[in-house]
Amino acid sequence: MPGETDLTVLLKNMKPVLHEGEFVFCSVTNINEIDINQVIGTFAEKEGTTIVLSRANADKLHLTYSFVCSWITLTVNSSLEAIGLTAAFSTALSKAGISCNVIAGYYHDHIFVHRRDAGIAMKVLKSLAL
Repeated sequence: MPGETDLTVLLKNMKPVLHEGEFVFCSVTNINEIDINQVIGTFAEKEGTTIVLSRANADKLHLTYSFVCSWITLTVNSSLEAIGLTAAFSTALSKAGISCNVIAGYYHDHIFVHRRDAGIAMKVLKSLAL
């Protein structure tokens, strides 16, 4: 099913969902040493592979991290070709003093914010649908 591209429709139907738990970004030099079933996302960089996983799993694996965050998924099926969605929610979060890290999946956008900002971030994102 192709994703939505109309920004007005995307904003109206974002329906953000806050996942339970704490999440972290780590860098590993050998991804083969990590059980991929414990990982939410990966991205290969020349310095190492960035992985996103629960804080609990990172602690079990003795991985280093510095940013503990909350994970919010926008449940609207957004097209990878949609224009303006990331700009709209990142600008709104920025105005509220909230840093966000975004991963675009095939169907949905995933936003990672500092855990202390999760409640406010949810209010900001929900306000964009009004």
